[in-house]
Amino acid sequence: MFEQKLINSMKNFNQFIHVLLALALGIACIMVIWDFGARAIDAWNAGNATSGFFHALGSLFILWTLSTLISAEMHYLQTGRTSVRVFVEVAMISVIREMIVQPVQVISTPDGSGANFSPLHYGLLLAALLVIGVVYKLISSSEPAEHAANK
Repeated sequence: MFEQKLINSMKNFNQFIHVLLALALGIACIMVIWDFGARAIDAWNAGNATSGFFHALGSLFILWTLSTLISAEMHYLQTGRTSVRVFVEVAMISVIREMIVQPVQVISTPDGSGANFSPLHYGLLLAALLVIGVVYKLISSSEPAEHAANK
């Protein structure tokens, strides 16, 4: 009897935590949109629209990540299950963001020398994106069969 009450209490507390997480993710999205707008306006006013836009684009990739996490949180609140695919998507988005932002950071160095660019690092990012893409494809192609088995 006591164990059942404890388990029910923990389930309710876990549900409350997930509601707080969903609210925090929503607030974070609003903050990222605000940051994107501020960066874009600052870049426009500074006369450096191209570089500023790519930095602001990095903020939008964070928004994409948050959107994926919100979708996962909604799915968890409805079903009580989390998909591994969400973590693979977040990893993929993060690597793509780094691949876009890194060259812009090198170009926007004050001396413009590009000394901070590492072809090895960029190649490793490409390799990581390839591996993540293969894992994503494998997970995505196996999920419909998994869902059909659960019905």
